[in-house]
Amino acid sequence: MHELSITEAILDVVLRHAAGSRVTDVHLTVGELSSYVDDSIQLFWTELSRGTPAEGAMLHFKKQPGTLLCLVCGNEYPMDTPDFQCSSCGSAQAAPHGGRECYVDSIEVCAET
Repeated sequence: MHELSITEAILDVVLRHAAGSRVTDVHLTVGELSSYVDDSIQLFWTELSRGTPAEGAMLHFKKQPGTLLCLVCGNEYPMDTPDFQCSSCGSAQAAPHGGRECYVDSIEVCAET
């Protein structure tokens, strides 16, 4: 249920930046290693945004692939590399690096007249 707290944070960011304007779309980047489930975020969004300027806004998810950081040469490379070997030096000594993020890329608002 950690999606509840991240969705609350997302809504807070969106409402602050919308400054009272009606929000129509929210574009999110979610890392594949973040363990956040898009459907759960969407479910909580529907409930949490009710009665706010973001009610009914569409969420758009962009997945950020996971990456590894080579502990030998410092190269960052995709996790789907065979045997987790560095594409630069061939070492298999690596640590998870990218793909844990979850953030708002952009929002779209409707300027009501």
